[in-house]
Amino acid sequence: MKTALNKFLILILFFYGSCTTKNIVNITDLPADVKEVSGTEIVIHSDLIWMVNDSGNKPKLFGLDAKGKIKKELKIDAKNHDWEDLTSDDQGNLYIGDFGNNDSKRKNLAILKIQASSLTGDATVKVERISFSYPDQKKFPPKKKQLYFDCEAFFYFNNNLYLFTKSRVKGDFGKTSVYKIPAEAGNHEAQLLGSFNSCADSHCWITSADISPDKKTMVLLSQKAVLLFTNFEGDDFFNGTIKEFPFEHISQKESICFKDATTLYITDEKAHDTGGNLYEFHFN
Repeated sequence: MKTALNKFLILILFFYGSCTTKNIVNITDLPADVKEVSGTEIVIHSDLIWMVNDSGNKPKLFGLDAKGKIKKELKIDAKNHDWEDLTSDDQGNLYIGDFGNNDSKRKNLAILKIQASSLTGDATVKVERISFSYPDQKKFPPKKKQLYFDCEAFFYFNNNLYLFTKSRVKGDFGKTSVYKIPAEAGNHEAQLLGSFNSCADSHCWITSADISPDKKTMVLLSQKAVLLFTNFEGDDFFNGTIKEFPFEHISQKESICFKDATTLYITDEKAHDTGGNLYEFHFN
């Protein structure tokens, strides 16, 4: 956990590193089948962009090309309680984060592991279940001032999964806490590593996360900005250099992933006649 001085220095770096960006480019409209996309991922040994929708949609995994056309559609043998993000490991296995938890009352939080070999098949895909709980949650649901256990963001790093929570506490919407769990089947108690605060309004909700292929850059996504973290040691992601890239427009941005070392894919949901797009974002 950070000391008060460390937190103060982080905030200085955060605001000093803020800069307006025009580096986001709309590549294509997404098809209706992924109009509520909540997770996007590039997987090693695959030339597709993989996506899932969030709660209320069928348990399906979609593989799209760079023009936004669906080339692969796989049925997943698991319920879509609230799928919120995607990540993958160095072997090409894919992980679905079934941890959306708006009211902080779920006791069936899980990450679903899909073997790399299943991505090339056509059969219903079996999953390995990685169940987990938060060590600091005692009530289900907790009081409104303790609604810190929603989650829409995670990534794989060094045989572990790192989850970044989404605060639903009024006046503290910009807070995210990072938890660590092993990337293996079982029932795990997550380890709380630290927290970070950006701003206070609901546009600051953290909705997706990813780490670069060289493991030196971490990004968090909100509706209004990309937060870029570098120069961290190990998995102490918040204790390094932080730079904010505000967007020129606010939309329901729900997923982010690295295309390459300096380019990100970002998607937003289709809502109120806006969004439903795949974007590229260049930060270097």
